[in-house]
Amino acid sequence: MRLIKNILTSLILLALVAPSSLFAQELNCDVQIQAPQVSNIDPSRFEVIEETIRDFMNSRKWTNDNFDLTERIECNMLITINSAPSQTSFNATLQIQSSRPVYNTDYNTPLFSVNDGAFSFQFIDNAMIQFSPDQHRDNLSSTLAYYAYMIIGADYDSMALEGGTEFYLKAQTIVANAQNAGEEGWRASEGQRNRYWLVENILSQTFRPLRECSYYYHRQGFDKLFDDLDESRKTISDALIELRNIHRIRPSSYNVQLFFVAKSEEIIKLFEPAPSPEKQRILPVLKELDPGNIVKYDSRLS
Repeated sequence: MRLIKNILTSLILLALVAPSSLFAQELNCDVQIQAPQVSNIDPSRFEVIEETIRDFMNSRKWTNDNFDLTERIECNMLITINSAPSQTSFNATLQIQSSRPVYNTDYNTPLFSVNDGAFSFQFIDNAMIQFSPDQHRDNLSSTLAYYAYMIIGADYDSMALEGGTEFYLKAQTIVANAQNAGEEGWRASEGQRNRYWLVENILSQTFRPLRECSYYYHRQGFDKLFDDLDESRKTISDALIELRNIHRIRPSSYNVQLFFVAKSEEIIKLFEPAPSPEKQRILPVLKELDPGNIVKYDSRLS
């Protein structure tokens, strides 16, 4: 069972400590590879890469906590290979998503959603992916491990206030080890939307409201919707409003944008049936923080 780092409600605590003889790794990661524009590689090789990555993500123990089979973090990776300069080198994009169940429902709420456009890697048949926490061995293992820790960090943040810090720090160490790597995505100078800034931001004091939002939105909000819809929705509104503190300092920041990539549709569905005063309270906040979806917010929440 997962060792939650703060005190949860007695009902949930009892459920988490219930005895079980079945333990599993943390991730249940579905991996898919597509290469519609690549003709110089036998398609069967992509199946081998897919299976090797899936095994790496799902078989490795990423934390010191114990998970039941039913508690594994649901996530998926879609790797789109755009070119293959050789039989062993690939240039791709990587889409990652994760979710977690909402208590007392059969609904999974999205947690983490990233589109990494700079994913180049080497792959040799019959070679295992080997990751070392204290060094950058290769871009494939470092990138996969980085996102494993980011997925776990996001999950733990949704369960306990800043509960994912340990795993974000591990992701940050991977970034530090990769500073001399030849591939893109690891350095601050390469732009504001890469692996470096994703974890650097989340660990900074400026973005603390985003991590607090994750906890109150999920643990104190969505997990309690079944018990008290009105109070839980107010908790979620309060948490979203606090994100304005980030926006004032870092408008249109990468991390806040990613939050709304994952959450905008869910937020709309939550507040569509809400009373008009609730909608009027949250609508200007959503339009300020997520201007790309202003039309959608206006049409469905006005």
